[in-house]
Amino acid sequence: MIEVEGIILTSQDYGETSKIINVITKEYGIIGMIAKGCKSIKSNLRSATDKLTYGKFYIYYKKDKLSILSNVDIIDNFKSIKKDITKISYATYLLELTGQVIKHSLKFEIFDLLISALTKINEDYDPLVIMNILELKYLDYLGVMPVIDSCCKCGSTSIKTLSSDVGGFVCSKCYSNEKIVSDKTIKLIRMYYYVDISKITKLEVSKEAKNEINSFLNEYYDRYTGLYLKSKNFINNLNKLTV
Repeated sequence: MIEVEGIILTSQDYGETSKIINVITKEYGIIGMIAKGCKSIKSNLRSATDKLTYGKFYIYYKKDKLSILSNVDIIDNFKSIKKDITKISYATYLLELTGQVIKHSLKFEIFDLLISALTKINEDYDPLVIMNILELKYLDYLGVMPVIDSCCKCGSTSIKTLSSDVGGFVCSKCYSNEKIVSDKTIKLIRMYYYVDISKITKLEVSKEAKNEINSFLNEYYDRYTGLYLKSKNFINNLNKLTV
């Protein structure tokens, strides 16, 4: 038996009394587990096998096979997220995105970034901003980080705009009809990358900057990552209704 820190990515019924859960873990990536009898009223696993449950999982580990779940010490159930359809939508996407990212790069800090982001959403910080911060940071682990310290064409620091077409910042001399973004967006995109999510205590981002950064990241992910998640399409449609 081993102990792993993780959060439940998916949970589905298995037979009449059991569930199969996929858990994003800090040390092993995604582990499939069977929670035998967890749907029984008397089971100590009944409340610990739902999606978004974050805790310490005690399992009989079987590499490349279904492990057997023995017990869970719950760290956080993210109750605020589970009560709000908008928060659930963002959390679901971040779980699925993280599942894809760790297939490319299994680093401990990816798990920590996810938990920090979900914690902030649970604490009522703007889910769009938190999502975009995490998306930007994840590009590093996907190996397609945009250039946001200087012009991606010549290295100049006299920045005019931010463009997914050319891969990041564009200076005045290299500019050639790329879409113009605000100065605030240019400054914020760097802050998004360097900020420690767990230490965020205040978020003040204008609607214009939020929309420009989100639009840039949507286009960038489509162009460079090859990741197409249905949960992101749902969020995009949700944002269109709230604009």
